[in-house]
Amino acid sequence: MWSWRQWVLALARKDDANRRCGDEMRVERFLADSAWRFPDKTAIVAGTERVTYGELERAAGRIAASLAEGGVGRGDRVVVFMDNCWQTVAACFAVLRAGAVFSPVNPSTKAEKLAYILANCEARAVVTHAKLLPVARSAAARAPSVTVMMVAGCGPDDRPAGAVRIEDVLAHDGPAPAQPGIDLDLAMLIYTSGSTGTPKGVMMTHQNVVAAADSVIGYLGNSADDVIFNLLPLSFNYGLYQALTAARVGATLVLDQSFAFPQTVFRKMAEERVTGFPIVPTIAALILQMRDLEPGSLPDLRYMTNAAAALSPAHLTRLRALFPTTAFYSMYGLTECKRCTWLPPAELDARPTSVGIPIPGTEAWVADDRGNPVPPGTVGELVVRGAHVMKGYWNDPVATDRALRPGPLPLEKVLHTGDLFRADEDGYLYFVARKDDVIKTRGEKVSPVEVENAIHALPGVREAVVVGVPDPILGQAIHAVVVAEVGACLTEQAVIRHCAGHLEDFMVPRSVEFRDSLPKTDTGKIRRSAIASEFLEATP
Repeated sequence: MWSWRQWVLALARKDDANRRCGDEMRVERFLADSAWRFPDKTAIVAGTERVTYGELERAAGRIAASLAEGGVGRGDRVVVFMDNCWQTVAACFAVLRAGAVFSPVNPSTKAEKLAYILANCEARAVVTHAKLLPVARSAAARAPSVTVMMVAGCGPDDRPAGAVRIEDVLAHDGPAPAQPGIDLDLAMLIYTSGSTGTPKGVMMTHQNVVAAADSVIGYLGNSADDVIFNLLPLSFNYGLYQALTAARVGATLVLDQSFAFPQTVFRKMAEERVTGFPIVPTIAALILQMRDLEPGSLPDLRYMTNAAAALSPAHLTRLRALFPTTAFYSMYGLTECKRCTWLPPAELDARPTSVGIPIPGTEAWVADDRGNPVPPGTVGELVVRGAHVMKGYWNDPVATDRALRPGPLPLEKVLHTGDLFRADEDGYLYFVARKDDVIKTRGEKVSPVEVENAIHALPGVREAVVVGVPDPILGQAIHAVVVAEVGACLTEQAVIRHCAGHLEDFMVPRSVEFRDSLPKTDTGKIRRSAIASEFLEATP
């Protein structure tokens, strides 16, 4: 015979299963389910703050209720303009709880670009920090669709006019809104730079996100026992999915914002017994510069991943020596589908330069210009097919048609990545080059046109071209070539300082050179490829 308590628990599980029927594949269930299973377990560690799953779920519910009271409803877009903190995670899940679509934006984004994003997606609300409020207000003033502004980090006596203070919202309990919609609804818009210089909103449904998260969780073997350390911006797809996958399995997420003090970071990782550590080549290079780091210093570290620019084989060899019991996962992905490939750690020695095979539940092949598979060893464009492939670019049918083209099944669309690959006889994939001119630096995509536009706004600049040059730490470093007006007194420092005032930090050129002229085609178009090839030829 069951006890009274066993009957109550059984009925609760049945009610929970019925409640989840139809919305089980929605992303907000990640947090709700983990809060139900692990209410008192630490969900997020951010600095000195520790937040349990129960607390995080309650916070998300209260923020969702406040958004709903402000008129945010199903399908509305909400921009989350915040840095790495637990409130950012709560805000993203809150937007989903309200039936809306969240769009995370890098906190270093300037007002002009933020205004474009707000206007482009017709955002209904902005969630931000007090320190970012001036930028958010300036941008929102140019986006009439924004009617709600929520702010975190205000003091007890600081209540910004026209804004909702998140601390006040969290202090008052109230019914959270229902969870409307199905898994085919949009969950998030991730804005990524393109070759035109205009940010494009990548449309990801709940189904897309769940498929991507579950695939990554599967090959990494994530579970509730994991403790994931994340330095990557939550506005960056790679960083965002650390929060999503942690919530999916009930793992603990440790958030930080910088690797400026590696010793402090590693001490924190040891204290929290971190098991997973996503990195980019910049972080890898800084780790290798640590002189007093002893092999085996993080015995709990089960795996490390790299998914931005490729790690050099030399760096990978040295990292494996420092972390002899840690599995290394080399991966390739792009915002339009989150992740494409992964290299099983057992294949590292045999294929150190490969980015691996398609992730579980995915097909990927190297294709010719017509989309047909090419033989092993032949260079072509990587094409990806799977439930994680985006639905398109927000309000940009031309770019969507360029990226999503007919697939094997009638009416099906597959993703043409724009990146050149080759495959070996065993089907393992190798990145060759990018078909377009987008620069990938510090794990971020940078449009050279966007940087050039900023440089051209500097008085005294006649012409400018921006290229990515090989860099052992950044993957590619941004290099600007400038032609000045006659009589102008421009310096490298002046150009960099100007860019720093108008662009995100990862978009600011690392170096600037001045020339009398730039190579051009017969039609007068600047030959960017000619500039870029100079640096490739100079690379030993």
